[in-house]
Amino acid sequence: MSTRDNDETAFQSIFKVLHQHPELSLHEYETTTKIRNWLQEQSITLRETGLPTGVFAEISGDPEGPVVGLRADIDALPIHEQTDLPYKSQNEGVMHACGHDFHTTALLWTAELLKKDQAKLSGSVRLIFQPAEEAGHGGLKVIKDGQLKGLDAVIGIHNKPDLPVGTIGIKAGPLMAACDKFKITFQGIGGHAAIPERTRDPIIAASSFVQTAQTIVSRNVSPKHEAVISITSIHGGDVWNVLPGEVELLGTVRTFYDQDRDLIIDRFTAIAEGLQRAHNVQIAVEWGQGTPSVFNDEKIAQIVREANENEAQVVTPEVSVAGDDFSCFQREVPGVFAFVGSNGPEDWHHPAFQVDPKGIRIAAEFYYRSAVAVLKALKSRNK
Repeated sequence: MSTRDNDETAFQSIFKVLHQHPELSLHEYETTTKIRNWLQEQSITLRETGLPTGVFAEISGDPEGPVVGLRADIDALPIHEQTDLPYKSQNEGVMHACGHDFHTTALLWTAELLKKDQAKLSGSVRLIFQPAEEAGHGGLKVIKDGQLKGLDAVIGIHNKPDLPVGTIGIKAGPLMAACDKFKITFQGIGGHAAIPERTRDPIIAASSFVQTAQTIVSRNVSPKHEAVISITSIHGGDVWNVLPGEVELLGTVRTFYDQDRDLIIDRFTAIAEGLQRAHNVQIAVEWGQGTPSVFNDEKIAQIVREANENEAQVVTPEVSVAGDDFSCFQREVPGVFAFVGSNGPEDWHHPAFQVDPKGIRIAAEFYYRSAVAVLKALKSRNK
C-alpha cells in the first residue's frame, strides 16, 4: 500500500471517530482535545487562546513572508441521526449533519502535508479549527480572541452534497447568503368576531404586511441580485368567533449584497409605519441580524482557481441561500470560501445527511495547494 493510501486510511479513521462523537456549538470539548493532541503529535505549534473550545495553530515557513489562514468548523447539530453508517453518531440527538467532521479531518490532513513542506513555504499558515459555526457567532468569538491578527488572507471550505467527489466550486463575489430573521408583532384590540367595528383587527394588518412584503424583492431589489423574504410563521387567535388582540409573524431574509440587506430593513420599517396608520394598530419590528454574506475576494479567488484547475474538476458553482459565518472573517481579511464535492444523498441539516469520505483527500489537497499558491503570490506582490 502506498504512503498516500496509508494516509487516506488513517484520516478516514479520524473522520469516523469525529462522526461518532459529535458535539454541539460551544460544547466541542472532546473534539478540541482530539484536535490538539493530534497537532501536538505532529509537532505543530499551538497558539494561545482564551476560548474554551476550538484550536488554533501555526506552521511557520519564511518568517518574512505573508500569513494565510485555513479555517474548518468543528461543531455539530441537535439532530437525531437516521443513517445506517457503521460509524453513526453515538451521542443521542447530536449529529454531524453538516459535514464539519469532513472539514476538520481535511484540515488535519492538510496540516500534515504543510508540516512536511514547512521549510519550503513562502510564509506561514495558520490553522483555525473554529467552534460554534452552527450557533452563528463562533466566527466573531474567534476574531475577538485575536486569531485573525496578522493574516493576509483566509481560505475556507464547505462540502457540497450535490457536487460529485473530485469537483471543487470556486467563484469570485457572492457565494452564500446573509441570513437574517425577524419577528413582527401586530398589537390591536380583540373582541367578538361578529362586532368587528369595536375592535382593531391585527389579522387584517398582518395579512396586508404578508402581501406587501413580497413586493420588496420584486419591485425594489435588482433582478440581477438574488434575495428571498420568507414568512414562516403566523400566530394569532385561538377560537373561531373571537378576533385576537395580537398577531405575530416570524420569518427570514436572505441576501447577497449589503445594499439589498439594508434596503429590506428600511422597507420593513416603512411598511410597518404605513400599516399602523392604515389599520390603527401598533406594529413592532424586531430584526435579528445574522451573519453577512460569504463574498469572495476576486484576486484571491483567481489565485486559488489557477492553483487547482489542473488538479481537480473546478467549476463555477451556483450561489447558496444558506449562510456561513466564514463571512465574518472576510470582513476582516480578504478570503475565499469554496465548495468541495461530497456526493451526498441529502442536503445539509438532514437526519440522513452523509458525505463520501473519499472527498476528504480532495479537500485536503485543495487547502494545501491554495495555501501554497496564495503565500507565493502575496510574497511576490509584496516585494
